[in-house]
Amino acid sequence: MGKSFVTVAATTEKRMAENKKEEKSILPSSYGCEIVLEKTSIEKSNDPSFPSDAYLIWYNIEDNQYIDLVRGTRVCVFDMYHDKYGPNAVKRIDFGYGRTNPRVWGYKQPEKKKRR
Repeated sequence: MGKSFVTVAATTEKRMAENKKEEKSILPSSYGCEIVLEKTSIEKSNDPSFPSDAYLIWYNIEDNQYIDLVRGTRVCVFDMYHDKYGPNAVKRIDFGYGRTNPRVWGYKQPEKKKRR
């Protein structure tokens, strides 16, 4: 009777550890977001060449404050960081300093073929 309880407890602990690992591997694309700059400074994110629909998000992890530049809706950005870092991690969400049209940000013109 004691052995079966120990094996069940060991398997449930393994499942709980696997679930914690899965929770931390959150993909921004599943939330409809795109991380432009991660754990950056305000000076680096102050570049006007970034898209105008990007948000600055301030969050805390273990008493360290970080700033990210993220594209997406405010609700999706908040949900992603709340699920990834837990409650009370998100401190502030504000507009970014980018001025580039989001449709043309990151667009590269195709190379022209050489004429004969």
